[in-house]
Amino acid sequence: MSAPLYTWLVEPLPRDVRQSVDKLRQAYDVVHVALMPDVHLSSNVCVGTVLATTHTVYPAAIGSDIGCGVATVCVSDDPHLLDDKESAGILLRALYEFVPAMRHRRAPTLPKELARELSHPALTKRISRDGQAQFGTLGSGNHFLEFQAADDGLWLMVHSGSRSMGESIRDWHLRESKSGLAPLGVDTPQGQAYLHDLRWALEYAKASRLAMLQAASKAIGRISNIAPHWDTLVDCHHNAVALEEHAGRRLWVHRKGAIPAHDGEQGLIPGSMGTCSYHVQGRGCEPSLCSCSHGAGRRLSRSEARHEISIGSFEQQMEGIWFDHRRARQLVEEAPLAYKDIGKVMRAQHELTRVVRVLRPVLSYKGR
Repeated sequence: MSAPLYTWLVEPLPRDVRQSVDKLRQAYDVVHVALMPDVHLSSNVCVGTVLATTHTVYPAAIGSDIGCGVATVCVSDDPHLLDDKESAGILLRALYEFVPAMRHRRAPTLPKELARELSHPALTKRISRDGQAQFGTLGSGNHFLEFQAADDGLWLMVHSGSRSMGESIRDWHLRESKSGLAPLGVDTPQGQAYLHDLRWALEYAKASRLAMLQAASKAIGRISNIAPHWDTLVDCHHNAVALEEHAGRRLWVHRKGAIPAHDGEQGLIPGSMGTCSYHVQGRGCEPSLCSCSHGAGRRLSRSEARHEISIGSFEQQMEGIWFDHRRARQLVEEAPLAYKDIGKVMRAQHELTRVVRVLRPVLSYKGR
């Protein structure tokens, strides 16, 4: 018997996405599936999928970048701080120095709350090997650090996760699985070990985003003597699992490329590189398991984007936004036209979330 399916879509599901979702609905202990408007194909479980189970957890329904999410803070009351080319250039160069893309040359000390052992010595060893060197680093692909303008000031937003630690944790707990859709009983030693490591990865990802916000704030010091308004800080995961109550049932809600949107809960929905992002509040829609999209969602694969979008077209799409033009060839994969229309995505999920603030990108910094 298939689990019930609820959808908020901007377009009909492609055949490969439909097949993946149908398989998921028939998986063991899956009792509810909801698709967000940014849904798109990914291994085993599509990005933009929310599912619920009663006594199992599916690592594939969380993904490899456990705890990936977005954080933002208002850094200035002046939304025009980066209007001039000279200031933007100084800041962009400083970001390369203060917020490395991949690894620190000299690994920083992790926050005290992260100094604990994982479920196996092999994973704990990777904390000192990879976790420290990658803490407070951005990563690649669709991860970004962006300055954004709103009516009430200039905001700083960062999108990143648990880096290679999340992938190591997922792969370790699925090492004996012949299928990506391998559930772990939450009351079994294997399930408890995975949840233990997942909680660490969530804390790591959140602390890493905060470290990047703090580092980027220091970079701003190269152009202006300002201090972030830390009371405006918002942070939310979009690759996680949590035990929640829905319709009188205690369920393990998995969100892969989706954020919690309980009634009144704050959330962040970034657009693609070059398009607006949104601060939102959840409406608590139960059929969606109180969730909403985590972004715009890819329209083209990376290889399709490279073939279909020229450098000239990309630069035209990015007009009015500061970025490193030397890297235009690599960045075409992240061009706005490689993603769905964020405006349509937001309209499709009107019953899931309400918009609090719209932010226009001013300066975009991305890894390789």
